[in-house]
Amino acid sequence: MNIFKLPDLGEGLIDVEIVEWLVKEGDEVEVDQPVVSVETAKAIVEIPSPQKGKIFKLYGADGDIVNVGDPLMEFVSDTNADSKVENKPEVSKEKRPDTGTVAGEIEVGTHVVNDAATNVGSASSGVKATPAVRALARRMDVDLSIVTPSGPNDTIIASDIQRVSKIFEEVGALEPLRGVRRTMANTMTKANAEVVPVTIYDDVDIDSWKESGDITMRLIRAIAVACKKEPALNAWFDSHAVGRRLLNKVDLAIAVDTEDGLFVPVLRDVGNRDAADMRKGLDSIKKAVRERNIPPEEMRGYSFTLSNFGTFAGRYANPIVVPPTVSILAAGKIRQDVVAHEGKPVVHWVLPLSLTFDHRAATGGEATRFVAALIEDLSLP
Repeated sequence: MNIFKLPDLGEGLIDVEIVEWLVKEGDEVEVDQPVVSVETAKAIVEIPSPQKGKIFKLYGADGDIVNVGDPLMEFVSDTNADSKVENKPEVSKEKRPDTGTVAGEIEVGTHVVNDAATNVGSASSGVKATPAVRALARRMDVDLSIVTPSGPNDTIIASDIQRVSKIFEEVGALEPLRGVRRTMANTMTKANAEVVPVTIYDDVDIDSWKESGDITMRLIRAIAVACKKEPALNAWFDSHAVGRRLLNKVDLAIAVDTEDGLFVPVLRDVGNRDAADMRKGLDSIKKAVRERNIPPEEMRGYSFTLSNFGTFAGRYANPIVVPPTVSILAAGKIRQDVVAHEGKPVVHWVLPLSLTFDHRAATGGEATRFVAALIEDLSLP
């Protein structure tokens, strides 16, 4: 083995981001010695060397995205042993193959080419532009699918490209999403394309709670109780087989907001643990998230999700269900509100709830019975 390729890290992951190389070209490494730190599945992991040897070449720099099966590093072999790692010649720009970049004078064409465009929002019409305008768009790095045409018959003209390019110059360069934010974006795209979401909103009167009560623990307990009464919400849905799996344990994913993006560590089997044990476990996984050393397996295999966004602001939300799960509960900011109590208006503390469920896997009756069970448990002192 001379070239070590990025191995399959499991869980359907197709790429990673290089965080930091732990070795450099010319280094001698041992078998299983960590050589590169990468980020994937919202965790940072170290990849070990598959063999002993001297490193001839490293592929990729910090921040680069590497796909599974792409070269990561090359070891010194008989064919490259005479090459000096530190003095590898670079291919001159003059000898590089033509990449199709437009240079010099652009010939103006009058023929309009109609291509199917990538849909943006509700747009469904194709992009219409002359070859010269398309060449200009490539040269100025402007995506034709986001350009509003001003030419005849909705044709994009050169001034449209120049206008968009000027806007890009004013707002600054595109910032590619990396690491956790990139994973989040891909996950949300998949969820939006697959799930059929319905959200139910309600309030629960929690005036009987003690002021020192642990809100998160109460929410976790109520979710466990409601899942037991209405198991259809604690399930996985298989969109290919068009079937669901009702799960016996409630493995609860809890959304944790960080500067790097959204992490969702998992608290296991919450229905069979007491509050003290769950609080200890929750503190432990939150600490691991902050220190960015939480194992990938601690963010997989969950059956239900809780988002307690009310610690910041907001009453209600439309939380996103991530396949294969079918439900997510969002708790808003606790507030004082006027409610009816024993036939009289009184001011009580109220907790707003938002439950989103995948309507492919659960009925409205199952979801509303789940919410009723939540409210019943949360109303207890």
